[in-house]
Amino acid sequence: MQPPNPTPQPAAPPPAAGKPRNRRLRLILAMGAGILALLCLGGVGVFISFYDEATKIERSKPDAVVDQFLRAYLVNRDDKEVELFTCKQGLDLSRLDAFRTDIQSREQRFTIGIRVDWTSLTISEQGGRTTVSTDIRRTIADGSERTTDRWQFSMVDDDGWRVCNAAPVV
Repeated sequence: MQPPNPTPQPAAPPPAAGKPRNRRLRLILAMGAGILALLCLGGVGVFISFYDEATKIERSKPDAVVDQFLRAYLVNRDDKEVELFTCKQGLDLSRLDAFRTDIQSREQRFTIGIRVDWTSLTISEQGGRTTVSTDIRRTIADGSERTTDRWQFSMVDDDGWRVCNAAPVV
């Protein structure tokens, strides 16, 4: 009698089949991580660019400088910020300082809030001098009283426009 024929066994899968798939997955993950890193760095660059533009100090026009100066001096009352918009030499803000001190003392004395704003700014040039004029309005917070005073600001173009003098117009 003959021995029974051995039954054929199924062929084992080749061992190399798993490695290329694993390499491909790592390559895809690495490319995805690289693209994500580039997008993040690009986003940071765009954010910095927008932030820089939004916080840029605009000194190219005298009326823009006076607007920023008044906001810093009378509204925010931030003397450090005021320095960004004023002359380095020959600065005289004594009358505007008295105006601001009067506002502060009234607020404390009567325990009220006084809002300060101004009308449109007018630029004039005469004899080589540039001035900006506006009406500064003081309004009690509840709206019960409002006063308006005309002010003039002498400007100088020193690496951008700067306020050198502030005086009420009489």
